[in-house]
Amino acid sequence: MSRYRQAVYGLTLFLTSAAALVVEIVAGRMLAPYVGMSLYTWTAVIAVVLAGLSVGHWIGGRLAAPQIAAATALRGIAAALALAGLTAAGAGPLLRLLAAWLGESGTPPLLLIVLLAGGVFLLPSLFVGVVSPVLTKLAIDDMPQQQGPVIGRMFALGAAGSILGTLAAGYLFISWIGSAGTLLAVAALYLAFAVLFWLRGRKSFVAAPVIGLMVLASFGLARQPGFAAPCLAESDYYCIRVVDFAPQSGRPSAAMVLDHLAHSINDRDDPTLLYSPYLDFVARRTEARLQGRPPKAYFIGGGAFTLPRAWAARFPAADLTVAEIDPAVTRVAADAMWLDVAAPALRIIHADARSTLAGLPAGQRFDLILGDAFHDFSIPPHLVTREFHQLLLRRLAPGGAYAINVIDQSEDPRFTFALVKTMQQDFPVVEVWLDDESRRRGGRVTFVVLGLTEASPAPVMRATEPFPRIWLRWPPADLAARITADGLPVLTDDFAPVDRLMAGFLLRPDEALH
Repeated sequence: MSRYRQAVYGLTLFLTSAAALVVEIVAGRMLAPYVGMSLYTWTAVIAVVLAGLSVGHWIGGRLAAPQIAAATALRGIAAALALAGLTAAGAGPLLRLLAAWLGESGTPPLLLIVLLAGGVFLLPSLFVGVVSPVLTKLAIDDMPQQQGPVIGRMFALGAAGSILGTLAAGYLFISWIGSAGTLLAVAALYLAFAVLFWLRGRKSFVAAPVIGLMVLASFGLARQPGFAAPCLAESDYYCIRVVDFAPQSGRPSAAMVLDHLAHSINDRDDPTLLYSPYLDFVARRTEARLQGRPPKAYFIGGGAFTLPRAWAARFPAADLTVAEIDPAVTRVAADAMWLDVAAPALRIIHADARSTLAGLPAGQRFDLILGDAFHDFSIPPHLVTREFHQLLLRRLAPGGAYAINVIDQSEDPRFTFALVKTMQQDFPVVEVWLDDESRRRGGRVTFVVLGLTEASPAPVMRATEPFPRIWLRWPPADLAARITADGLPVLTDDFAPVDRLMAGFLLRPDEALH
């Protein structure tokens, strides 16, 4: 019996430790539709989970005191696991409620991330943290002559379980059953072990069927709308949603939302209709330079494939290569946003844009390379470094341009300035453009930063149809003075503090996410 008990204690610690780390990984994904998935999100999640486990271990240590009877300890484990299961199962609905309340209150994004992570995921981590010291105490009591080996074995099983949970969540469960389904499976595991340990406590059998009913209920909850993730598709990279844009446009149209950021808008009947000013600017500028010649372009990120779709319709002989790392994004664009993936002009590659660009045939050059890839509001660091820019220059045709969309604050865009400073190390001309409506509105804006061989012919570009728009170039002298005064770093593969440079943007109350 001693070996059986040791096996039960070890298996419980292994699987509950795995489940605790599954919750940590799922927490980042579940927060993404509300606050994005940035360095700040993961920092908050890891800190909250560790804080919960630490407090739980302290409580569990009190429950593992020598004077505590084994039956009482067993029932304590059952109670902790039952509470862990209930709080894990309720995390989805609670997150929705808190996100709506805090989002409407104008909470700054950075504080919003911490409050949501703590409010939703602290308690599941705390309650499961109670289990480890109590299980270890029971295992030692069962084999008092082998305290050292027992402690070492239990610690090792807990660490091994944590590794398994991390890998299983990231590589298997989230893409298989989604974040909500994964969390409810964790809740069911906790509740099943709660039944087992309550029965082992043998004080009362009343709670056992109650906890058993909770296990069955947790599987049923997975089908309830309030417990489901707010995603049309949940991939290895994003929570993908498609939002009807017809109320704004007056036409059949839709916007793709990745995590919580709207990436692009497609019109059903007219692929060439570009609702986003920054895409309209890039398209018009490129077409004006090519003077009717079909473009050869490389797109860093596909999203809804808005500009590739427009050019594929306008220029059937174009050569358009799109590197979109997430196949699910392409599927949603095809299924819900009218993308023709079989268009002759399109070549879609599902891989990282930088490695894909480096691996293209040596002689392949492009009239335009467009950077439009984001993690939350920030651009992945390996796509903004000097080493990457040197690769881009080797891939541009004579007279070609590199354009990158940058989300930043309008008043003091420190990341944009750092990016310009970095691009100036290699590009002969670097310009920053912004549509006039965004300039007047202020707050969060989308800049277009251009890397060129020669300056644009005019500091202003205008359009009258289908939308009246004006784009303005940041005055070069003022831009140079701002960059010099700020003492910003040159971004390299070794040092690209993108999130730190955008910290001021994330602390703005008016940029709280809804």
